[in-house]
This record gives sequence, C-alpha cells and structure tokens, in this order.
Amino acid sequence: MRLTRAYLDASLAPGTRVALPEAAAAHLLRVLRLREGDACVLFNGDGHDYDCRIVAAGKRGGEAEVLAMHAVDNESPLRIVLLQGIARGEKMDWILQKATELGVAGFVPVGSERSEVKLDAARAGKRLAHWNSVVVAACEQSGRARVPGVAAVQPLAASVSALPEGGPRLLLDPRAAQTVASLPVPRDAPVVIAVGPEGGWSARDRDLLQAAGFAGIRLGPRVLRTETAGIAAIAALQARFGDLGAA
Repeated sequence: MRLTRAYLDASLAPGTRVALPEAAAAHLLRVLRLREGDACVLFNGDGHDYDCRIVAAGKRGGEAEVLAMHAVDNESPLRIVLLQGIARGEKMDWILQKATELGVAGFVPVGSERSEVKLDAARAGKRLAHWNSVVVAACEQSGRARVPGVAAVQPLAASVSALPEGGPRLLLDPRAAQTVASLPVPRDAPVVIAVGPEGGWSARDRDLLQAAGFAGIRLGPRVLRTETAGIAAIAALQARFGDLGAA
C-alpha cells in the first residue's frame, strides 16, 4: 500500500522526532485522520524519503518519529527550466503542478509587456509563497524528493540575465524550422524553455529573448495556449532526451 507523503522544511534523520508543522499536521492528522502508531512518509527536498510513525496527534499539531531513510532516484537526467510569463490564477497553478509532475528542475516566473497579471512587491511575495506550496504539493503527490525552485518574479530582461549559461534556450514558435526531433542532444547544462503569458510575447520581448540566445522551436503547426505550450514542450523533451529518451 502506498503511504502518504508530506513535506517538512526541516532536518530529518532516523532515530529523531520532529514536530509536524501546521500544513503537514492538517493534511496528515485532520484530512487523512492518521492517529498515533500510523505510518507515513516525510521528505524535505534532500533526495530522500523518510519512513515515519505518528507518535503524537492532537488538535493543534502532532509529532512523528523518523524510523528510516532511503534515497529516491526518480529525477530526470534532463534538467529543464521553465521561464513562464505569469498567467492568471488557476492557469499558473496548473502549469506549476503539471510541470513539476513532468520533472522540471526549476521555474522562472516573469513579467512581460503583455502580462495580464501585474504584481506589486507585496502581492509578488504572496504569490511566490503560494506557487511554492503548489510545487510542494505536486512533489508530495508525484513521489519527487527534490523540490523544484521557483524564482522571485522579475521583469523579463532581469530574469533572462540571471539564467544559467551553456544549455539550449528554446522559444516556442509554430513557424520555426527547428523541431524537438532535430534538436542536438543537450549536455550537462539545463534546457530553458520560454513560454509567454496569455497575450503571448510582444515584438520587443521576442527581440530580447533572441538577443539572449533563445532559438525558435516548433512543436506543431498550431498556436498553443500558455497553459498548454510549456507542458507539451516538456513532455516532448522528456520523451526524447529525459525520462524516456537516450540522455
């Protein structure tokens, strides 16, 4: 039987006891109704799962005993970073959730000329905390023991200048000559995929991306929505170079 997994932002080691933070306690004790003596799995993003047992369960929290640890080797050999124009509400959540399930290594949310979502500093901080919680929940569900990072929201130009160097940079374009099938095998450095917001990239955005080394790649002859484009590209790259491919 598959045991319930929950994330803790804390050090974990066999033979120790840990207090369950509010989110984990609510999920394990109130939603799933685990009781003292019940088993669960905790993880903290270090690449391991920790077999645990609930040793205290109360209305305001609980405690778990760490019994054993084991490495989880289910990360893709292909590191993919999704540079995503901020989408509205549930669309952005869906993108983060599904891309995490597909094995993305990191997210770079960006504001652009056609972004419909405008965030001041306070709202950006709240959205970042929410997006991180979406990614963590997707890791809990999908069995990942490494949590993809979500960068702080910045304008496109600032985000591009901070990207890792050396790997392919791809800009989805239904008119591009290059396809996933013709793409050279990526080596070492991550692949960065740029996906625009609901309104797409503006001409200035495209010029900026192309000047930063982004090359067009075609997934097919049709224009894809922002919540579809990145997921389709990630799945295609994983099939050729990553989880199912030769990388």
